[in-house]
Amino acid sequence: MQIDRILAQMTVTDLAVAQAWYQRLFGSAPDARPMDGLLEWHLAPTFGVQVFAEADRAGHSSLVLDVTDVDDAADRLTAAGIEHDRPLDATTVRILPLTDPDGNRIVLTSPLSG
Repeated sequence: MQIDRILAQMTVTDLAVAQAWYQRLFGSAPDARPMDGLLEWHLAPTFGVQVFAEADRAGHSSLVLDVTDVDDAADRLTAAGIEHDRPLDATTVRILPLTDPDGNRIVLTSPLSG
């Protein structure tokens, strides 16, 4: 078996609310709407994120995304109206934990500087 693509899935209760939040997170509208209740952002040719309306499972997803500079990402998210604490230093990376409107956890990471 060869895996050619990965789509992480975030489950939500209200697709319209989630779409507005994830558009601010990713800085663009969804790239695809494969079926009712499902949005996709294609972040690179071989990976992306699905946002799926499934109320019974909503709020139990998590996602880690590596970014070039988590401090720049924090500034962009603040400007986009996404609330967050400031980035933190972890053992080997700098992290920015986020929570979507349903309580799903998204963590942005980048290398420690210096």
